[in-house]
Amino acid sequence: MNFTKEFTPIEKSRMKLSITVKQDEVQNRYALLTKKYAKQLQIPGFRKGKVPVKVLEQKFGDTLRAETYDEVIQNVLEEVFESADKYSRPLPYSQPELDGTPDFKLDSDLVFTVLYDVLPKVEIAKTEGFTVSVPEVSVTDTDIEKELALIQERNALVIDCGEGDTVKNDNIVTINYVQLDDADAEIESSKRNDFVFTVGKGQFHYGVDDELIGMKKGEEKVISKTYPAEHIDKQLAGKTIKLKVSVTALKRKDLPAIDDDLAQDVSEKYKTLADLKADISKNLTRQVEDVLNRKKTDNLLKQMAEANPIELPESMVKAELEGRWAMLAQRLGMSPESLEKLTIDINGKLSKASAMTEWRAEAELRLKTRIIVEKLMEERGITASPEDVEAEYASIAERTGASAEEVKKHYDGNPREKEYVIDDIKEKKLYTQLFEKSTVKPGEKLTVEQLLGEGAADVGTDA
Repeated sequence: MNFTKEFTPIEKSRMKLSITVKQDEVQNRYALLTKKYAKQLQIPGFRKGKVPVKVLEQKFGDTLRAETYDEVIQNVLEEVFESADKYSRPLPYSQPELDGTPDFKLDSDLVFTVLYDVLPKVEIAKTEGFTVSVPEVSVTDTDIEKELALIQERNALVIDCGEGDTVKNDNIVTINYVQLDDADAEIESSKRNDFVFTVGKGQFHYGVDDELIGMKKGEEKVISKTYPAEHIDKQLAGKTIKLKVSVTALKRKDLPAIDDDLAQDVSEKYKTLADLKADISKNLTRQVEDVLNRKKTDNLLKQMAEANPIELPESMVKAELEGRWAMLAQRLGMSPESLEKLTIDINGKLSKASAMTEWRAEAELRLKTRIIVEKLMEERGITASPEDVEAEYASIAERTGASAEEVKKHYDGNPREKEYVIDDIKEKKLYTQLFEKSTVKPGEKLTVEQLLGEGAADVGTDA
């Protein structure tokens, strides 16, 4: 097609594309379109295929010209973007928009301009001299004992309490409850039967666990409680409520002894308690190392993003935020649209809007660091060799307990997942290079629980 083009980068990684299509090109397209319809249309007074062009133009001229311009613009843009480099093509989620209204005249060139977002083109000037602080964490016998206690609880038998037993912390209680109004009438919408929870674990949103202690099965009680103004539940904050509660069932956990038998119950791969402890220690140590490496890398990349400013296009940020919302909906087992309808905050605004505002800074940082990483890997020609991939398979096999052959078969049969492995290998090579030119120093001392949270060792299941 006969046309000229000019790319003009503008702020926030947007592109202005100006195109001039020669007059004869537009006229030829218009003539072809007109002849096509002249053969197809049936107009009273004329045989099909014999409608004079002038008659067709009189009746449908505006429509024919509009369709001609749409076709010409679409075809030109497809041709331009097919040959454009990655920094000049629109992002997949950025539809080019006309800047103003083109002057559609058949007796002159067609001149139009479109605006769209492009991949940020960055020059990474600073990659060295950063100082990264990494927490100091060691796995202790206390950490192992805590994990054993959690395993003990998960393997406990739940049995009914005796008839005269009363509610205690860690009991599993079943209750019926209903909130009362100022006249002690039941608020029907608050009624709930057969609610089961563990006392003292913070699972009951009214937070009256302490008030239940000492009650017996079959006993009913009215509890009055005043909540602080800063209470996390806005519907309870600053209020005094009365809750009628009846205990309908009471159970307790019969904890097994922490011994060789428990280890064997957890998994057949453990023969003794020492085997289980060794596995807990190994898994905790690996998880600590993984988290510390991630924190170290995130710290470095954040500093690099601050030292190398990048203007992100709005469509890129929006796509990232929408992706996070979709992932949240997927984890909750619903569609993004359904989640949006369900989540309305106390101010009547959609929680989605609040969530996106809260997520934005982190999303922008993630996008900037992703751009930096990909740019540096490209500039430095970092690749993953077949030997690198095989070594990573061996590492995965060692961590999961699977055989190297099983791991290889899995990833070779899942090209997308294999690509993730390859990307991870390349990134690790880049981070090694970057840390060679920066300083890593010890940071604050943390416990394993502070770093990982409770119950992080994840033992007890065969890989």
